[in-house]
Amino acid sequence: MTTRIIPVEDFDLVIFGATGDLSQRKLLPALFHRDEQGQIPPGACIIGTSRRAMSNEEFRNFAAAAIDSHAKFMKATPEVVERFLNRLSYTAAEATQDEGWIGLEKELADRKDVVRVFYLAVAPELFGDICGRLGQHHLVTPKSRVVVEKPLGKDGASAEALNDAIGKVFQEPAIYRIDHYLGKETVQNLMALRFANVLFEPVWNHNYVDHVQITVAETLGVEGRAGYYDTSGALRDMVQNHLLQLLCLTVMEPPSSLDANAVRDEKLKVLKSLRPMTGERLQSHIVRGQYRAGASSQGPVAGYLDELGNPVSTTETFVALKAEVGSWRWNGTPFYLRTGKRLPQRVSEIVVQFRDIPHNVFGRAAGPTMPNQLVIRLQPDEGVKLDIMIKDPGPGGMRLTHVPLDMSFRESFNVRNPDAYERLLMDVVRGNQTLFMRRDEVAAAWAWVDPILDHWKAAQDAPKAYTSGTWGPAASVALIERDGRTWHDGGA
Repeated sequence: MTTRIIPVEDFDLVIFGATGDLSQRKLLPALFHRDEQGQIPPGACIIGTSRRAMSNEEFRNFAAAAIDSHAKFMKATPEVVERFLNRLSYTAAEATQDEGWIGLEKELADRKDVVRVFYLAVAPELFGDICGRLGQHHLVTPKSRVVVEKPLGKDGASAEALNDAIGKVFQEPAIYRIDHYLGKETVQNLMALRFANVLFEPVWNHNYVDHVQITVAETLGVEGRAGYYDTSGALRDMVQNHLLQLLCLTVMEPPSSLDANAVRDEKLKVLKSLRPMTGERLQSHIVRGQYRAGASSQGPVAGYLDELGNPVSTTETFVALKAEVGSWRWNGTPFYLRTGKRLPQRVSEIVVQFRDIPHNVFGRAAGPTMPNQLVIRLQPDEGVKLDIMIKDPGPGGMRLTHVPLDMSFRESFNVRNPDAYERLLMDVVRGNQTLFMRRDEVAAAWAWVDPILDHWKAAQDAPKAYTSGTWGPAASVALIERDGRTWHDGGA
């Protein structure tokens, strides 16, 4: 089976922070794969810019090394690689000064009629400066778009300030707030699963769903991001954006269409219907942790404080919480969210746990029945698994057994699964905002998260310690088990 390639129109993509980690690991390899697949038209240009002085040839060498290191399943010929590298040019520019901007003007001067994408792969505090200079140097055209990476602010107030700064230059339809989790194949298949199959919609509610779990687990520590991470933590870095967006897509009402605003209207309703984390819920519904020295699959690893070099940091590397959605469809259904670093496995998944059958007609001899469970795997092996009960084959009476209907996208379609950035970058060029966060979504997410941050700041409690290579603090196990439920661990 082959995938259908939909070409896009000519575009110029300007990457601010082009020599940084995100550009090297994700953006340049993603653009290369799209070019390799024939999706990028001959007239498209990619322009790198950062404060570092670099020639066009040096930038192309940088890009070639990035492709060699980070492009997956590459089967391209040298001619295809050369074609992509010839699209690249470079101009140095200072984000907070006027130096270099005339060069960028000249680079784009004769291409005002093509789609123009500005990708801000830089620290959020530079968003306002860069957007301001794009406006001052008349680089924003009617077909211009700007892409900004999370984290968008450290709280609701700072997010509003950033949005105001960007909004002075770009109208809301031209602003693309990227969350790469929404570009994953399985996340979009969640919508297809729900809204293109009649069998799920009748049972997608509190009458049939016992609870939902959303887990994003990492085996790595903070690695080279310790400085950034200590000012952020797991709640800001993962829950406020990734996990809440996955929750929205899981529980939202069917949109009237796949129009970007129709989908985002429904996600906004979910965010606004989350029961506030206030009062007793701040104590009983959330656990934060911080990893200590332990072991990973690569051997012994240091604890967070040792990696950071700060023995008094209270930044959390793990969060587990119980959320509740105050809506007709989901009233009374708990949603358990957790994310953390230095956990036993790298896995991201959504588990929809259905209720048990109301009456068992088979008797004890047949064995126990297990409730149906739908597992939507985002990584590392994207796919969907539905656990069902069937008769154990063979003579000797009715014996029940529990089996999975398991669909791996890689095995079922035998195609390379595109990286999320490949899809999202092409959506920006097309002008499709469906998979990008709207400003009011960002504000609603922060409005729910801010009380948690305020509580932690006021309480000044240290995060609960957990050993690297385990599934977090014991309190996170108690969070779900006191409700008579257990975490779905290890992709079991």
